[in-house]
Amino acid sequence: MQDMAATKTASASSARIEQHVDGIVSSIGPKLKELRQEQRLSLQQLAVKAEVSAAAIHKIERSDMVPTITTLLKIAAALDRPVTYFVEPDDSPPEPVAFTPSSDRPTVFTPHEGLSLEGVSGPYAPFRSAAAIATVAPTASSGSKLLVHAGEELVFVLEGTLVFDIAGTRHQVGRGDALHFMGDQPHHWENEGKAPARALWVALRDS
Repeated sequence: MQDMAATKTASASSARIEQHVDGIVSSIGPKLKELRQEQRLSLQQLAVKAEVSAAAIHKIERSDMVPTITTLLKIAAALDRPVTYFVEPDDSPPEPVAFTPSSDRPTVFTPHEGLSLEGVSGPYAPFRSAAAIATVAPTASSGSKLLVHAGEELVFVLEGTLVFDIAGTRHQVGRGDALHFMGDQPHHWENEGKAPARALWVALRDS
């Protein structure tokens, strides 16, 4: 029992670290776009200054690509900022209100193949919750390893059907259905259908 408890604690700790890293990675693009626009630089102008292609900068801003440390160093130098500007929390307290136009939803990084996320919530800080419109391709799943992490998840299916296994119990979540659960329960999700599924996916951190 002690070994099982230790394993569960280690898994939860690993999940928290992964969640923190994902938050940092997801914040790089918005910070870059905001700073570039503040300095009134076009993508091409910044590309020339940083010696990084405009296409790559555009992908980073949209969170379609995670920059290498070399690329990030070049961009930071071109914008006259330390590289820590992109990976550390802002010194000034952020505004407690975030508006996301439907035409400008940021792409949220996810390691899961077949899953795409369009952010509809505010930045990683000061908010404790994160929400996205998820599109799950047929046969896409969370992988062979059960997920365990701190916090809560709420999934409201807009189209199609998603199947969740939570602590050994199967839940088939169809259009208009909602599933709310604690993340420290071993869980798995999959689209077993032949059409993509769409859902509003909300995650709440425990701290």
